[in-house]
Amino acid sequence: MATRIPDREALIASSRRASIDAGNGSDSESFGRYSFDYADNDVSIVQPPDDLVRTIPGKLSIWTLLVVIMELCERFAHYGGSLMFTIYLQKLLHQSKPQAIALNRASQFMSYGTTIVGAVIADQWLGKFKTILLFAILYLLGFVLLALSATEHYIERGYGLVGFCITVFIFIGFGTGGIKANVSSFMAEQIPVGFRPTKTPGVYEDSKLTIERGFRYFYWSINLGAFFGQLICPQIAKHHSYAMAFMVPAIVFFIGIVVFIVGSRRYVKRKPQGTVLTKVWRCIKYARRNKKEGRSHWLDGALGAHSAEWNDEFVIGLQRSLRACKVFLFFPVYMAVCGSMGDNFINQGLTMRRPDWLSVDQLNAVNCLALVVAIPVFDNFVFPFLRRCGLRMGPIVRITTGYSIVVCAFIYVTILQKVIYSTGPYYDFTGPATPAGATNDISVWYQIVPYAAIAVAEIFASVTALELAYSQAPPELKSVLTAVYLSTVCAGSLIGMVLALWGGDPQVLYVFAGETIVLAIMTVIFYFSFHHYDDIVAKQEQFKA
Repeated sequence: MATRIPDREALIASSRRASIDAGNGSDSESFGRYSFDYADNDVSIVQPPDDLVRTIPGKLSIWTLLVVIMELCERFAHYGGSLMFTIYLQKLLHQSKPQAIALNRASQFMSYGTTIVGAVIADQWLGKFKTILLFAILYLLGFVLLALSATEHYIERGYGLVGFCITVFIFIGFGTGGIKANVSSFMAEQIPVGFRPTKTPGVYEDSKLTIERGFRYFYWSINLGAFFGQLICPQIAKHHSYAMAFMVPAIVFFIGIVVFIVGSRRYVKRKPQGTVLTKVWRCIKYARRNKKEGRSHWLDGALGAHSAEWNDEFVIGLQRSLRACKVFLFFPVYMAVCGSMGDNFINQGLTMRRPDWLSVDQLNAVNCLALVVAIPVFDNFVFPFLRRCGLRMGPIVRITTGYSIVVCAFIYVTILQKVIYSTGPYYDFTGPATPAGATNDISVWYQIVPYAAIAVAEIFASVTALELAYSQAPPELKSVLTAVYLSTVCAGSLIGMVLALWGGDPQVLYVFAGETIVLAIMTVIFYFSFHHYDDIVAKQEQFKA
């Protein structure tokens, strides 16, 4: 017999314990095992229904998609602009290869190192919507100023490098950090928590799967925007000017901001929770003071505390968040290796034979195109097939799969670099007669394989990590935990800045080989350290958003 979901009026009439979630900007009420969302005029079952046979992901609402569209435009700007940094720094600002790599990685360091700032501002003072909007304006201004600094007027007067550093490290760096810390969790908050019935008896839409889908398509939008940005901007720089090429991302992102504002009255907007980091610190101190033997987790000492600051759900969420942080400790090496696409891969392509119409940095678009194609395939065919076979992949298995694919890709890259140095006429480019811009007689199209392989790896590792950061955190810590994950990109960039010392020819061959070996060893350690987490995550309940 199918579970009957009562309408809102029946729920209100039958429940004396109706409560309004004061921490949620949207209008919602909870009635025992049901929750009602006024914005979507919908009722969801919070607990698994009695007649549950199978669960499927639900559709994403238009308000969720508006956030996704804004992120698409932001990533067009970010990847379209930052992809040009390596060649722009070498060609117009006369930086060496190692200097260009270091500055490029430093820009990534600032963009993701400032995520914690955006997270604290959102969770403590402004809320996610206002924080995203504030930092988006700062970001937009940064690209406008970068375009101005790239004009002949300022470059000829020696202000090009100064302008680049100020706009990229301050305006764009802080703007990116403030947006990235909040936008993915803000997107997920538009998805109501619980089970919704479908027309098929026993089959329910599960918000866990819907959130998984949301993050996959969020990541899909990132790469769709990046694909067009990386396809269009380098061509504008090649045939017109870098000033114009940097202005295009500003225009596209302005459109994205307008789209984001359109949904402002319908978004679910959680109110800021106050001093969340102080709350975490006090909860930890209390747990340590009240530590008791026989507890399964050292934070269990904070359970059952008569505190106005936290409840048991927050303590459990903090335990999950700390567990996720342990997983994220392995991501900096992965991020450092994948970050090579933005500099070492480009420099490798500059030493290979290519058609005149192609700018080698555009091959990054292959990575984005592969993701744009692969994500719907995995979402609609691969993952549903695995679930029907009873082989649902937990987050640790998915991340391990992603790491393994990157290892295989970098074995290929290392061999390719060795082949380049073994091919004439300039071999390892250390000879006295090697001209600037010299290339060996090997096609640049061999680079397509690692770009595409890393794209598939990102579906398993990067998307899963974003989803894990959201699902494991209590509502007060979602932005903070997302920022902790994104800070691994910052740490990876720091590693990349150090490795940039050996980014020239022929030392880069040993950099590729070393990265491959380290990531391979790390993958094995990662799996055997955390594979039991998959069972824990599978059994846990979701937090109410």
